[in-house]
Amino acid sequence: MAENRSVGGLFCFEVLAQLSDYVDGELAAEAKAKIDAHLSGCDACTKFGGEFGAVVGALRQKVRAEEGLSEAGRLRLLSKIP
Repeated sequence: MAENRSVGGLFCFEVLAQLSDYVDGELAAEAKAKIDAHLSGCDACTKFGGEFGAVVGALRQKVRAEEGLSEAGRLRLLSKIP
């Protein structure tokens, strides 16, 4: 992403650094609110975040559905997906 704007008190790079935790719902309320404020005013991060969330979600679903994996292998792969 070429832009690095400050919106809602955060720069784009700060949002990207927390994007995985944001998508997983693992941020504290204050951090989530700051990212929400940034996303409400930054189309580039909103677009990238939506695409990121979709890819991560699809990858997790594929790993969970894969029949040829042992449970240990499945858990190991899922732990590596942001």
